[in-house]
Amino acid sequence: MKPWKLMKKVAIVYDRVNKWGGAERVLLALHEIFPKAPLYTSVYDPVKAPWAKVFPKVKTSFLQKIPFSKSNHEFLGTFMPLAFESFDFSEYDLVISVTSEAAKGIKTGGETKHICYCLTPTRYLWSGYNEYFKSGLFRSFTKPIVWLLRRWDKKAADRPDIFVGISKEVQKRIKKYYDKSSIVIFPPVDVLGAGKSIASGYYLIVSRLDYGYKKVDLAIRVFNKLGLPLVIVGTGREERLLKKLAKGNIKFAGKVSEAKLREYYMGAKALIMPQEEDFGITAVEAQSAGVPVIAYKKGGALDTVVSGKTGIFFDRQTVGSLEKAVIAFQKKKFDKRIITRNSLKFSRKRFKKEFLDLTKKMLN
Repeated sequence: MKPWKLMKKVAIVYDRVNKWGGAERVLLALHEIFPKAPLYTSVYDPVKAPWAKVFPKVKTSFLQKIPFSKSNHEFLGTFMPLAFESFDFSEYDLVISVTSEAAKGIKTGGETKHICYCLTPTRYLWSGYNEYFKSGLFRSFTKPIVWLLRRWDKKAADRPDIFVGISKEVQKRIKKYYDKSSIVIFPPVDVLGAGKSIASGYYLIVSRLDYGYKKVDLAIRVFNKLGLPLVIVGTGREERLLKKLAKGNIKFAGKVSEAKLREYYMGAKALIMPQEEDFGITAVEAQSAGVPVIAYKKGGALDTVVSGKTGIFFDRQTVGSLEKAVIAFQKKKFDKRIITRNSLKFSRKRFKKEFLDLTKKMLN
């Protein structure tokens, strides 16, 4: 798909530019549609986010000048509203915010339109509040700050002209927490296609390594018990603790290249997804390689996995529930052609077409 040729000035806004993941793939797909659009953000780390160099300009907020802000943004949550409200978008016809936090709170005026591509309503304020604020003392201490941030977050949700959710689960959250209607455009996933595998017969996890909502520890406990081979791709702050928990049948592959990740997918018996994801790109990547998914029956997996055809679900995030699903999976057969075909619904080409159609409808 060629870039949009109409004479409209477009800007793209993202919470922070200091990592690589699913949201960053969205930004690059938007760049392909709007190659002249600059990228606005709170903080930018060109070393950790070299992908952003494709944008004609990356414009940062005043937070960029604070020492260590590029890699310690989690301590700047209370300043994020001010950072995004400080930008001036008066020269643009359209602003697209890609956000799971404060970027939706930008201010536009006049004829400028604002599309919010919502990754999820701010997780630590809403759906993930109990996960982020487990400690009673910490929860009590931060309660007034959370109250103020929630108040601003709801106010910020009034600013976009339209909300676009990345999944039906996120669409429900937008309605629940912001009382806003939205449409769904699934994020772009690069289809892997055929390729060689590293080995075969192992189960696979591709995830950040922590004890939070990713639930990697749950999968380790299950595979410790079953004794089946499990490969874990990814790194994170809890990697050392997770390695201590794991037995010899579990291999930690660490951070790998895109080519190596493709090889791991190709050789996997199934992808294990024990967490509730807003969307869950890894589930689609696995299916694009013809690999079925064993997923927790909640969140984005309900959009991407077809029960009995491209994978199976388990109902509770417990050792017993996941163990039962793995055992049931071993007795089933899956058609790789059906699995691969399902992944095409989430292609980059489809995302670009749907997003461009929405944009033209708003501006024409």
